[in-house]
Amino acid sequence: MIALITLSINNYSELKAQKSSINQASEKNYHSVLARLNAEDSLWKPYVAKTIDRLPGYQSSKDPATNKFGGYKTFQLEATGFFRTEKKDGRWWIVDPLGNPFIHKGVAVLNPGNSENQENAFNEKYKTGENWIAKETKFLKKNGFNGAGAWSNIDLIRSSAKPLVYTVIVSPMGTYKAEHIKKYNGKYEEAGWQGYRYDLVMVFDKEFDLYVDQEISKIFKYKDDQFLLGYFTDNELPWVDDALDRHLKYLKKDEAGYIVAKKWLDDRKHKNAFLEDITDADRQDFTGFYFETYMKKVTAAIKKYDPNHLYLGCRFNQELDELDNPKIFEVAGKYMDIISINHYRKWEPEQPILSNWMAWSGKPFIITEWYTKGEDSGLPNKTGAGWNVQTQKERGYFYQNFVIELLKSKGCVGWHWFRYQDNDPDNRKTDYSNRDSNKGIINSAYQYYRPLIDNMKIINDNIYGLSQYLDSK
Repeated sequence: MIALITLSINNYSELKAQKSSINQASEKNYHSVLARLNAEDSLWKPYVAKTIDRLPGYQSSKDPATNKFGGYKTFQLEATGFFRTEKKDGRWWIVDPLGNPFIHKGVAVLNPGNSENQENAFNEKYKTGENWIAKETKFLKKNGFNGAGAWSNIDLIRSSAKPLVYTVIVSPMGTYKAEHIKKYNGKYEEAGWQGYRYDLVMVFDKEFDLYVDQEISKIFKYKDDQFLLGYFTDNELPWVDDALDRHLKYLKKDEAGYIVAKKWLDDRKHKNAFLEDITDADRQDFTGFYFETYMKKVTAAIKKYDPNHLYLGCRFNQELDELDNPKIFEVAGKYMDIISINHYRKWEPEQPILSNWMAWSGKPFIITEWYTKGEDSGLPNKTGAGWNVQTQKERGYFYQNFVIELLKSKGCVGWHWFRYQDNDPDNRKTDYSNRDSNKGIINSAYQYYRPLIDNMKIINDNIYGLSQYLDSK
């Protein structure tokens, strides 16, 4: 049994003093939440967390009735039988198969944990996968969620009598990388944090094309399912700003990536060009060309095997690379129906950044990963990118505040909390980032974090009315 973490008397007194010093967080009497970037950070800082009960002039009321997909029975748009997107009165909406406006409120990795501890707890509480998905679907809907994000148990979700709206992730580049690295005896000389050689995505390799078709062909079985929102391809690929330099500096001259990059630069400069000839403008334009090569390949395959569903992108992540690169978003807007972003390292979304994403792409966005970790969970909370706060209630305040800021942007059409279940710190088989942290809405023993979930429900049940309130400001 995991022992609860307790704060020392001195540390607790210091934190309490910090809280009282900021005078109820702000002039609007929002919550004060002490947070730190991770468990290794000794500095706790106060942050403002807005909740809907303290929004000036907002009258909380349960959202309008919903249809079987979770779409709001308010205004009617064209019904195509599948999910699509449309902008109405300046705000983007997902439009459900019946033509009603829809916001995808999901939980990622809706999947039972596979460690020995988690399997034992699962068998004791649920007995079967069918019982688990029936109970958890009912529970999530009761608490205002209507969907499942990436890495969820699609087969069990689809078996439900009243399924959640789900997403599918396919990984052509990830699968190719797993094969490609074998040429180097399982280890690259130099790789970025995602494990790609020289932090480059191998979009120019002819061999990659085989994996595109091979992996994406698997989606054919979903093409007629109305409860499918759409597809992701890969996750957090390294679209680095200096990709042109890296192709020419690190790759061998007979590699496809070097050959294509060298020709691109030579054609642009109208001469035999070298590294010292590269400008920042060249770098930015090459990232667009490089990224579009990937986009063309994966979207052509998706349309080949399923012309009915949305393409949700490749889950951008890096704040100082693709997330502030206009060329990347310009290309994304040509091929993605909704732009997926794993949004970390921010206490709350920043409106100028959200505005840039929409302006550069002309498309709506969905936040596909975000979370915070509670010190009262009994977990070390040393891994993962989410913030650390002290309590589950404050995790709930973080959720409400983040959603409010997302909805201030008229381009946000949904979010997926990462994730359904906590990491099991005894499970050493997982990657380091998913090893010991309180990310879930339940713990490893399938016990709900009620203070978190109660706060999630409050705002989840008010999304339509909240969007109208924010649009009026």
